[in-house]
Amino acid sequence: MGDFKKLKVWQLAKDVAVEIYKLVGDNGKLKKDFGLKDQLTRSAVSIASNIAEGDELDTIKQAIKHFYIAKGSTAELMTQLIITKEIGLIKEEQADELIQKCNIISLSLYKLIEARKKWL
Repeated sequence: MGDFKKLKVWQLAKDVAVEIYKLVGDNGKLKKDFGLKDQLTRSAVSIASNIAEGDELDTIKQAIKHFYIAKGSTAELMTQLIITKEIGLIKEEQADELIQKCNIISLSLYKLIEARKKWL
């Protein structure tokens, strides 16, 4: 614990957040939908931030709690991407690629949580 930048799940989550910011910045339709744009960026940043915070905390219980929050934010982001795709604000391929990365993050967080539980 304590070196979150080495966690592959944090690296992927950070990269997804950067991709989301680029996506909303480059997309004229999405840029104008302030509510959805805000939700997308907030949930994406929340994933990497909660992984980092959890890994830096003093207890395993606190870390696991933040990893669960990150997992919830991942589900939020996937939902927003699905909606954004279905209403035609982003291309299907873009959404599907990001959703797949979210699936990997979610599974990785599950494995991280289970591994940390063994330390209790």
